[in-house]
Amino acid sequence: MRTSFTPERLADPAIAEIDSILRKCVHCGFCTATCPTYLETGDELDGPRGRIYLMKEMFEAGRPADAVVRDHLDRCLGCFSCMSTCPSGVDYAHLVEHGKAHVEATAPRPLLDRGLRAVLALMLPGRRRFRLSLLAGVLAAPVLRRLPGRLGALGALVPARLPGRIAIRPGTLHPAAAGRRGRVALVIGCIQPVLRPGVDAAAVRLLNRHGIEVVVPPAAGCCGALPLHMGKEARGRAAAAALVDALGPVLDGLDAVIVTASGCGTTVKDYGHLLHDDPLRADKARRIAALARDVTEVLDPLDLRPTGAAGGREIAYHDACSLRHGQRVTAPKRLLARAGFVVREPRDPHLCCGSAGTYNMLQPALSAPLGDNKAKALAATGAPLIAAGNIGCMTQIAQHGTLPVVHTVELLDWATGGPRPDGVEGMA
Repeated sequence: MRTSFTPERLADPAIAEIDSILRKCVHCGFCTATCPTYLETGDELDGPRGRIYLMKEMFEAGRPADAVVRDHLDRCLGCFSCMSTCPSGVDYAHLVEHGKAHVEATAPRPLLDRGLRAVLALMLPGRRRFRLSLLAGVLAAPVLRRLPGRLGALGALVPARLPGRIAIRPGTLHPAAAGRRGRVALVIGCIQPVLRPGVDAAAVRLLNRHGIEVVVPPAAGCCGALPLHMGKEARGRAAAAALVDALGPVLDGLDAVIVTASGCGTTVKDYGHLLHDDPLRADKARRIAALARDVTEVLDPLDLRPTGAAGGREIAYHDACSLRHGQRVTAPKRLLARAGFVVREPRDPHLCCGSAGTYNMLQPALSAPLGDNKAKALAATGAPLIAAGNIGCMTQIAQHGTLPVVHTVELLDWATGGPRPDGVEGMA
């Protein structure tokens, strides 16, 4: 793709990066074939190629984003299926990150839209604030679910009852059961420990049982993924910087920094890029990004010791976009099969479920059909249980389907001596 940035504009590192990414695009359109929003709307501007043209024109002109650019970039899931398809290696992830940040900084939004985004950015990334907002949501859900649009979508995502207390506390050390083989830091984040506290508890049990010591840093909170999803770059960078500061004191002697929510893991693995210009944290950010692993990547080389609890049970595996496209991690299916499960894959496993961070709250009209399609595809495998590696996907699929959805690590813990996961108590 030809670009026409002036030398003066290219002196800006951000513009130089945008120019470099744009020049790799050859207009082939392969990306449109795997873009969930393009497949849903049929609008070229709702596909990666169309959005790339919109961003090119906007950045070359050096102008604020208009309503057209705003709406089409808002409708991008950030699933990065296009990057798995692209033959030219276009770094769409970082390009759209620049685009969404520019939209958020320059495009006018209706008052209610600005208000909802501000509330989400405030309430979601903090464990205590999120739990309080969830309590309010549980009380208000019967009314919210009857409302149209975004408020109704928010109400549909609220669980029927408030989940139990956070199981794995910051500032704790969990020693290996016997014969320590490694040491990792666990990033517990903000949403998952509140919505599904059993996930981190299962991860710690499973790792300890197989010789891995787990340290949970104090003051380790949001990784920055949720603000970045909404184009709130400064807030996302601040959260990432805070997590780097929290991890800094425990980095020495670590074999990995593990994340059990794959959407967060994708962001943590990108810290070297996100904080490259932070003079206080750039080196540690690169170090953390190099150590960052999805929990299944740490488990994959271990000799898991199944007890027979899996017993050939069939499960449908949902490949979260953040694992499949964002991190290119393939370990979960191998681990589940080795633990004794029969793993079924749905049709079109590369397509997003529509969760995508805050997408199902901000774009319910597009998110709902994607969620319905994914839940139906998983149910069509005939398996009575769904496994996934990301809390957003788990919530979205459970909302649109009837099958229990559990985290991969909960199933692996169960298969190797841990308790039966929440939600599958009634299964034989």
